[in-house]
Amino acid sequence: MVSLKTRRLPSVFSIALVGAITFGLAGCSGEEKKAETKEIIRPVKVVEIAKAGETRALYYSGAVKARVEMNLGFRVGGKITERLVDIGEHVKPGDMLARIDATDYQLAAKTAEANLAAAEKGVQTADLANKRAAQLFDKSVASKSQLEQAALSYDQAVSTRDAAVSSLDQAKNQVSYTELKADQNGIVTAINADSGQVVASGTPVVTVAIDGEKEVQIAVPENDIAEFKPGKIVKATFWSDSKLVLDGKVREVSGSADQQSRTFSVRVSLPSDPRVLLGMTATIEANVTNSNPYVAVPLGALADKDGKKFVWVVDRGASTVHAREIDVADFTGDGVNITSGLEAGDLVVAAGTQFMTENLKVMVPGQQSASAEPAAAIQ
Repeated sequence: MVSLKTRRLPSVFSIALVGAITFGLAGCSGEEKKAETKEIIRPVKVVEIAKAGETRALYYSGAVKARVEMNLGFRVGGKITERLVDIGEHVKPGDMLARIDATDYQLAAKTAEANLAAAEKGVQTADLANKRAAQLFDKSVASKSQLEQAALSYDQAVSTRDAAVSSLDQAKNQVSYTELKADQNGIVTAINADSGQVVASGTPVVTVAIDGEKEVQIAVPENDIAEFKPGKIVKATFWSDSKLVLDGKVREVSGSADQQSRTFSVRVSLPSDPRVLLGMTATIEANVTNSNPYVAVPLGALADKDGKKFVWVVDRGASTVHAREIDVADFTGDGVNITSGLEAGDLVVAAGTQFMTENLKVMVPGQQSASAEPAAAIQ
């Protein structure tokens, strides 16, 4: 049994101490809640939308080529016995490029010479017979039919001789065709056959780029081909020399698209310049009318949700961000082209879109906020 004397009432000091502790805890809890509800302002990078341009530039890369390139081949078939040029060599008219075995053609020429000699003898024999028949006819010894037959034999012999002359000329030509020669000034750009190879008549053996006008060949997709017309002035720059800029002119536009790439071949003529070499890579810039004006934003400003493209636009007055749906035209090396959804003067968040929420308070560069502590800037 517990003695009644041990039961005492709490002292006034104990009650006061408990009250103070309780009040202190309540005060701390209130400060924590106040800190939690304190508004955060996030610094952001923004870009201001500029006015859409009335023109736009198209860029396409291609290689510098000679306006005329010839694929040279033998006019007769045979085995190549000698190749006398290499890629990069400069040739002039009459230079020997290659030879094929001419033995058979030389033998054919000798046969033609023999046939011509026989035909010449035949003409002489027929001429004597014709003259003899004419004398006998004058003396009334030979008949008129014999005279006419002798004249026909002579005419036939002359025709045979003429045919033999043509055959000999043809055989000599074939002998000369066993030598492949350049007929214009140019540079050897390709070797398509080499010594020991048997080629048919007309098979390309050596490719020669003719000296003179150079041009750039580019491939243009069908959505831009209407902007390239013969005579259009364009700008050509070169990867090897950024200071080399030339004005080119569209010379030729292909009438049909390539079956595989679905692009059109466009040839741009270049002015004569010794710094431009065959094979150099060039970029063709063409300014065209912008039928659908657009504005550009950085790629980091683009956001995507549920298959829709949008950007975060800053409300200048309230310093809050709001999502705005846009239509994307295309992507470029500098960013994204927008056809609708933005206007000149709009402030668009340029980075960190994944951290944005509707009506989020933000601070743009140069803006100060004394009522709240800013969050870390998004880079």
